[in-house]
Amino acid sequence: MRYEIDEPAVHHYDARQPGITVPVRLASGLLSQNITAKLDTGASYCIFRRGVGEALGFDVETGTPQWVSTVTGSFLTFGHEVTLTTLGLEFATIVYFAHDKEIKRDVLGRFGWLQQLKVGLVDYEGKLYFGRYSS
Repeated sequence: MRYEIDEPAVHHYDARQPGITVPVRLASGLLSQNITAKLDTGASYCIFRRGVGEALGFDVETGTPQWVSTVTGSFLTFGHEVTLTTLGLEFATIVYFAHDKEIKRDVLGRFGWLQQLKVGLVDYEGKLYFGRYSS
């Protein structure tokens, strides 16, 4: 079986750096934040620092609670609906903001982001090929 991405776009990233970094814009109402996040195919959710959620005007704890487990432990997040724009694609989706201010990483995971894309990767060249998923 062969898979294709119709009219793929390409995002170049620095393959010498840890992780795959992707530019992201999160918006809620008139407020928005431009950040960089790491693509994490093993992450179930899109998770962002608490400060990002606060900058978007959210009372973080009023969102839907979701515990997230990692190899080093678990932490609490809260889900809120945002408009997520990345790599020229825009989605209305639920993302999660960390309860703990010590969480310092922003992550694009499966639910809310990766499941909406077709993705190809040539890590040696630092190229991420992508297109919108449509069934």
